Amino acid sequence: MDVRTIEQFLELSIGRWRSQRSGHHLAFGHFEEVRSTIDITALAGDDPAVIELCHQHDVAAGAISHPFAMHWQGESDWDENAAFEGSNVLVPVPDLADPKAGRLLRDKGYAETVAAVGRYALQPDGTFLLITEYDRASAEERIWFATPNLRFRVSLIKTRDGNGVMTASFSSEIRSLPSHEQK
Repeated sequence: MDVRTIEQFLELSIGRWRSQRSGHHLAFGHFEEVRSTIDITALAGDDPAVIELCHQHDVAAGAISHPFAMHWQGESDWDENAAFEGSNVLVPVPDLADPKAGRLLRDKGYAETVAAVGRYALQPDGTFLLITEYDRASAEERIWFATPNLRFRVSLIKTRDGNGVMTASFSSEIRSLPSHEQK
């Protein structure tokens, strides 16, 4: 799909997604299958969580675009008895010089559960690329849409120096449509 702006990407992302992820944990020599539900909802610029995140990173409210929240819950075959869930708030801050790139503020990171700031860029093919540096690791994530209701995600967790890959995963995500839209 032809996604040219962060606004287009985020508008396409809003909704409930059923996700199936295959993960390879290279350090443990383990393959994992994860099934989850991901809810992505738009947030207002004056939402208290958005304001707090902007304040933490010294970002003016007028500099942000389309803040959103994610909530997920799922199950992994790694531990049959352990369901998991989580949520976070994400705030895109587009670059003034390049509207296809910017920073993504997160109240919790992907590779480490601490506040994080990643750099995103929309690639010429419409792929959303996000790279986040943490204290002990680096995360690289690519998300693209095959159709408005089908998207794919590839994630790599690398060593801090970028020389080693600790985890690689692939996800296919299908939007759940309200019953009146299904035909």
